Amino acid sequence: MFDHLGIEVGDFPRSRAFYVATLAPLGFELVAEVDEWAGFAAAGTTAAGIQTTPSFWIHRADGQPSRVHVAFRAAARRSVAAFWQAGLQAGGRDNGAPGLRPHYHPDYFAAFVLDHDGHNIEAVCHAAQ
Repeated sequence: MFDHLGIEVGDFPRSRAFYVATLAPLGFELVAEVDEWAGFAAAGTTAAGIQTTPSFWIHRADGQPSRVHVAFRAAARRSVAAFWQAGLQAGGRDNGAPGLRPHYHPDYFAAFVLDHDGHNIEAVCHAAQ
């Protein structure tokens, strides 16, 4: 299991706004910001009972950002749909509407949004519903 993940973005203020809006339906919030770095964590997560620790970071790229795929786990299918809608409203591009992806497994319910740099951001719920 990873401790944290970071991706490069081309336009930090625009990407910050995108991720604040898009990750909110999944229960993630902006918890740290230093220079042109922004850290997100699931609401209520703590390290050593002291502070919220970011598990996902964005930061300004020195050059052209490399493309990545990041999948965030959602507790319910409605959260996947809310993530997708929030991502589109925040300026992301549709890369797969909410729906079942049975080729992964029968209950794999996901949606995909491309952020401003072309990163493929996914929300997935594995629960049978």
